[in-house]
Amino acid sequence: MITILAALGSALWLGILTSISPCPLASNVAAVSYLGRQAADPRRVLLAGLVYSAGRALTYVLVGWLVVASILSLPGVSFFLQERMNQVLGPLLLLIGAGILGWLPVRLPSTGFSEKLRAGVAGRGVLGAGALGILFALSFCPVSAGLFFGGLIPLAMSSHSRVLLPAVYGLGTGLPVVVFAVLIALGAHGVARAFHALTGFERIARVLTGVIFIGAGVYLILTHLLGVNI
Repeated sequence: MITILAALGSALWLGILTSISPCPLASNVAAVSYLGRQAADPRRVLLAGLVYSAGRALTYVLVGWLVVASILSLPGVSFFLQERMNQVLGPLLLLIGAGILGWLPVRLPSTGFSEKLRAGVAGRGVLGAGALGILFALSFCPVSAGLFFGGLIPLAMSSHSRVLLPAVYGLGTGLPVVVFAVLIALGAHGVARAFHALTGFERIARVLTGVIFIGAGVYLILTHLLGVNI
């Protein structure tokens, strides 16, 4: 029970950290702000924010399910992961932690989603908000890709969770977006201050998460690769 709760908590935290990372946070706030300017009814603004978040969450669930299901469906890979997961996870967590802290600069290829396409989708109202969420979710940047593919996917594979953990992760990615949608719908004047406060929190959370990843990686390497009793 504790293991399941720890996995769920980790997936939720990875989702929240993904959503408030600079690249996804900027796209989330820009999208919700743009949608808010298109609708005079505050309820439609809030609904658009919820549908946008649902589109992001659904995308992460589908991608996570496909990746985990594909890997676990291969008998050789599945057996290897069951036998060697902790040995593989140690170096992987070490690399992810270094990437989160910016020690390993990574460049990802562009997804090819043009600004014209995004603007056209966003201009289609509430349903377009969901499509915009899908487009932004697929536009992985180095930090979000590291957290999703390097953090969530190994966690989901070790827990044999094809849907639940990706779903919780997707929920985490949508929480800050819903908060901003509520602020915009209420006409709150503190949106800019909230954004700056959130970016400051993101820097602290990113450093803490990177240190934890590195610490966990070092521990797994010492115990499962080098055989050190701690």
